[in-house]
Amino acid sequence: MIKQLHQKLSAFTAADEIKKAGMYPYFKAITSGQNTSITYQGKELLMFGSNSYLGLTTHPKIKEAAKAALEKYGSGCAGSRFLNGTIDLHVQLEEKLAAFVGKEAAIVFSTGFQVNLGVISCLTGRNDYILLDEYNHASIIDGARLSYSKTIKYAHNNMEDLRNKLSSLPENSIKFIVTDGIFSMEGDIVDLKSLIAVAKEFEAVVMLDDAHSLGVLGNNGSGTASHFNLEEDVDLIMGTFSKSLASVGGFIAGDEKTIDYIRHNARSLMFSASMPPASAASVIAALEIIKEEPNRIQTLWDNTNYAIQKFRTLGFDIGKTESPIIPIYIRDNEKTFLLTKMLLEDGVFVNPVVSPAVPTQSTLIRFSLMATHTIEQIDTAIDKIAKTYKKLNVKQLSR
Repeated sequence: MIKQLHQKLSAFTAADEIKKAGMYPYFKAITSGQNTSITYQGKELLMFGSNSYLGLTTHPKIKEAAKAALEKYGSGCAGSRFLNGTIDLHVQLEEKLAAFVGKEAAIVFSTGFQVNLGVISCLTGRNDYILLDEYNHASIIDGARLSYSKTIKYAHNNMEDLRNKLSSLPENSIKFIVTDGIFSMEGDIVDLKSLIAVAKEFEAVVMLDDAHSLGVLGNNGSGTASHFNLEEDVDLIMGTFSKSLASVGGFIAGDEKTIDYIRHNARSLMFSASMPPASAASVIAALEIIKEEPNRIQTLWDNTNYAIQKFRTLGFDIGKTESPIIPIYIRDNEKTFLLTKMLLEDGVFVNPVVSPAVPTQSTLIRFSLMATHTIEQIDTAIDKIAKTYKKLNVKQLSR
């Protein structure tokens, strides 16, 4: 059996082939904080591949909060939330998060991925249905795979297709719709008003993954539901701490009864070590900063609108993005890897997205903005991308 496993693993050569070609773009060891400029192999690079939308990962208040928690509680909680691993910081954070997104209660998990694994897999049964946007995050897909329910995908942001799928399902079954708020690769926003209308028509439950929306959309950055003024119509709101909230972990918020059920049934919560004290304290501090410094969100949108306009004026194919996530479509695997390498050598860090993560004809560079980027940094990066495009003869399809 071991030999058979080795034979299977030996067939995986994709990473080695990219390394031999000198274009391997993953697992790069950065030797500085996640700022608008970083240090890699002793060289300073402009960072346009980070999810730190508000630029808070090195904020002095957050670092001080983490230090204080480390001093008081130590480095970890030595157990799961279910048993000995809950501390008062977790409870405080849950209360603040519930209030932030306008729900009765919330529960904190160790990672955002674990939230989707645990929540989606535990809420429905064998005779129920989970409906997913085809562009949803991998954690949503994996959570559905762990469920006993049947999973149905609908076309991206296509509410007519969602309606058609729902109309074919038994009336007495639970229908559980899960969607990203901001889609993590495409940068577009869910058509939440239309989705809620369809959900009400078929009495479906709605769960919103706001991993990339918190700190970006809505009143004080409280997310997609707030952005559309639909907080009461969304049943569950999920979020992560590894982006705007400058730490690691995740949460789910909803009504008291649902959160209590999740608390006692989500296996990724019950059987995982709890979120470290310093991480919890960091998120509490981040929520306070967002409230105290609302200009950060406005600056993020000023940067976003400026960059989107410049990319489109230059003729770049950036799809339908309407957020700080800007996909620069290359539509060629090899050129996507090569462009990433050339930009790195020219002082710009971006993320390549290639098949099988996306179809070969949809490969892209993911260009992400922070509130702390300057216009000069944005101009420099876009100009270097344009220069590299010309060298590689990449078609700019939006012209």
